[in-house]
Amino acid sequence: MALQGKKLINNPDDVVTEFIEGLVETYPGLQYLDGFPQIKVVLRADVERGSYDKVAVISGGGSGHEPAHAGFVGPGMLTAAVSGDVFASPPVDSILAAIRAVTGPLGCLLIVKNYTGDRLNFGLAAEQAKSEGYKMEMVIVGDDCALPPPRGIAGRRGLAGTILVHKVAGAAADAGLSLAEVAAEAKHASEVVGTMGVALSVCTLPGQVTSDRLGPRQMELGLGIHGEPGVAVVELQSVDVVVEHVLKQILSQETQYLPITRGCSAVLLVNGLGATPIMELMIAARKAVPELQLVYGIAVDRVYTGTLMTSLDMAGLSITIMKSDDSILKRLDAPTKAPAWPVGSEGNRPPAKFPVPLPPSPSIKDDEIFAPSQELSKQGCILEAAIEASATAIINLKDSLNEWDSKVGDGDCGTTMYRGATAILEDMKKRYPMDDAAGTINEIGATIRRVMGGTSGILYDILCKAAYASLKQSSTVTANKWADALEASVAAVSKYGGASAGYRTMLDALIPASAVLKQRLEAGDDPVTAFIASSEAASAGAESTKQMQAKDHRTRMVFLFPLPLINILIFTQEFGMHLQAGRSSYITPDLLASIPDPGAMAAAAWYRAAALAVKNKLHGSKS
Repeated sequence: MALQGKKLINNPDDVVTEFIEGLVETYPGLQYLDGFPQIKVVLRADVERGSYDKVAVISGGGSGHEPAHAGFVGPGMLTAAVSGDVFASPPVDSILAAIRAVTGPLGCLLIVKNYTGDRLNFGLAAEQAKSEGYKMEMVIVGDDCALPPPRGIAGRRGLAGTILVHKVAGAAADAGLSLAEVAAEAKHASEVVGTMGVALSVCTLPGQVTSDRLGPRQMELGLGIHGEPGVAVVELQSVDVVVEHVLKQILSQETQYLPITRGCSAVLLVNGLGATPIMELMIAARKAVPELQLVYGIAVDRVYTGTLMTSLDMAGLSITIMKSDDSILKRLDAPTKAPAWPVGSEGNRPPAKFPVPLPPSPSIKDDEIFAPSQELSKQGCILEAAIEASATAIINLKDSLNEWDSKVGDGDCGTTMYRGATAILEDMKKRYPMDDAAGTINEIGATIRRVMGGTSGILYDILCKAAYASLKQSSTVTANKWADALEASVAAVSKYGGASAGYRTMLDALIPASAVLKQRLEAGDDPVTAFIASSEAASAGAESTKQMQAKDHRTRMVFLFPLPLINILIFTQEFGMHLQAGRSSYITPDLLASIPDPGAMAAAAWYRAAALAVKNKLHGSKS
């Protein structure tokens, strides 16, 4: 019978903020942003906002993995760490607050573990920061070697090997390297590291019951750091047998997860998962070193043993192998004052709190109303008509989207998009600067984020932010600039969401639309004709999803929500206006047959409605 887990805590909802308060009281080199409970950011106390003369290195993720990530903030490692709630990705605004607080002229590198929420939230924050003028790079770490090689977009999970990537990147930044050089070293480190974990128990979340999934004589191989099931539950084995199995999996020549062979050198990390005594970790290290040397012919250059990345109170360990060379060893040996590496706690203690910096050009707040000039320009009127038509198309398609989604998803696609569409219609009258197309795109993204939230809102906010960043670079917006913005938007969604053409997502409509639009404009078509042709390509792409099988059988990526209306704005130069430019992965092929992807159908619907609205508006203005 499951029992209430015993914890030395107060209110379970306060564990993360109270951990941060205790951390900065213990280590005088750390501060936190005064934004509790929404913003939970630990940063170096010696970095002054806007004047930091080195590349900032930021990481983070859900809490529950302490000391990661906040314990690795300090000179020579992370400049700041962003914490979400327990096992929940930090929100975009928290990540942006960290970027604004520590990033100077040389820019910022984000190091992100490969989980969908982290990838999307950090990705959107990176796009927003770029639009504010910050130089940004992002490296995703997926070092899990437990699961079979992924065949879709999910990829390998980020585990304790991420800590070694933190150290390499932090030391490179501390040496004064450029953003591109720091990112390159971090990316290289992420490509030569592999990890596998073994658990004797599952973890207990604060305020929750303790699971009895594992029996008293059982252990789980490949369990994730959020308690996700591993590859197998087996009878409890001795630590020597466990180490042999884990090393065999990491160094497997069949999976080739790690590019390391006999005669190479490596760094070993034996990491406790939260409730494993240091004695047991040292016993594992004592077995792993000679196993690597004698069985695999790999020289062990460094050994790190301790509790670095945990899963709350999980009993167990993970083993990480990183292929080493002179460059990596130089970074790992470089000095750091990050407390969990670890270091001492000497020095004067500065104030614990630091004000949350405000964005340089914040989006219009909920209680602010956009005050337009006397009346909209012709361009603004056409833009307004396109937005209204697109939102109305989504509203009218609600029931069909829900019906399709009930067969391939959870049946709420139409309802969710209806909520976003109605919010857009409400906000466009009072919030959107219709004569400023780039600004309008930015505000549409803000509307989506406010009313939808979750993965769907993030994906479309990414779409908006990428288009806004592209458009604002030009003082004069031509049709080709709008096409570039559409292309940038599609690329951003693909980059951070992980999907591309053929994955049964909204991109199956938008990718062909973008391609046809650019082709027709380059061929000399007028923008309206090009927009209409691209909308037909979007419709054809959406219909083609009936014959597609989602490509990832394990992770359901949500690309069902086409509300920001990024691609609605196509206008002819004669009129001074131009173009603004899987959930199904669990379903068997026979059930997917003849059912289109709801997200692709919706994207095609609002895109087509916008094209027709612009065409009708322009033809009406000629008469």
